[in-house]
Amino acid sequence: MTESAYLLHCGDVLDAYADWPAPAAIISDGAYGVRGFHGDTNGTGGLADWYRRHVEAWSRSATPATTLWFWNTEVGWASVHPLLAASGWEYVQAITWDKGIGHAAGNVNGKTIRRFPVVTEICAFYQRRLEIPGPGGPVPVQQWVRREWERSGLPLARANDACGVRNAATRKYLTRDWLWYWPPGAMIGRLAAYASARGAAAGRPYYSLDGTRPVTVGEWDALRYTWRHVHGLTNVWQVAAHWPARSATRVSRHSASNSRISSSACSTRIK
Repeated sequence: MTESAYLLHCGDVLDAYADWPAPAAIISDGAYGVRGFHGDTNGTGGLADWYRRHVEAWSRSATPATTLWFWNTEVGWASVHPLLAASGWEYVQAITWDKGIGHAAGNVNGKTIRRFPVVTEICAFYQRRLEIPGPGGPVPVQQWVRREWERSGLPLARANDACGVRNAATRKYLTRDWLWYWPPGAMIGRLAAYASARGAAAGRPYYSLDGTRPVTVGEWDALRYTWRHVHGLTNVWQVAAHWPARSATRVSRHSASNSRISSSACSTRIK
């Protein structure tokens, strides 16, 4: 008997969170503040409170590599963003779904409307904010990578030797400014090995997540979500823009094929 590609919970998602596996991605399509379904709020003022228990559950289940895809209107997302940020979710970017002119066809009275017809939805993409514990307490990952090297007592320039590069380590991996790059696992492994072999003995282990041994290449890479770039795919989505979106079609065409993709419809509606 083969395992199902997805598990559909018919009911309040608050009752399903306890059985979630650690999700790779969470897709939320709940209240918009437009009275779109029974239980939706009347306006965006109450959206943060409506989502609070859901965000708490997402945060408990998430790993450092979990992503969140939060569907809403522009003002609905803006109303919930402070709650997400305070709960450890770090904004990456906003995606606009362009449904096409067919979405507005037959729904606009040109004599009475006083705004542009709406044919879009917003999906806000978040990652978990990563802070790594250390001797001085948890710090953001960028600071931690540099601090671990500084703890070794070795000159910054030696990090380039450790990584086998001319200046990429100091210019990208150990920099304090906005030019910082996430070091690949192989480079973190080299930094850890070099610091452990040549750094101050009293500070060992260096680049350790548990305080007992250096992080492995696999463990480091697992802290970051997987991303497969597709040329031509941007943050404006026009998938199926030629046909009006309907619930049955959405479910059949876009069913999850990865059991670690958790779709939180947040009560009674699935888009």
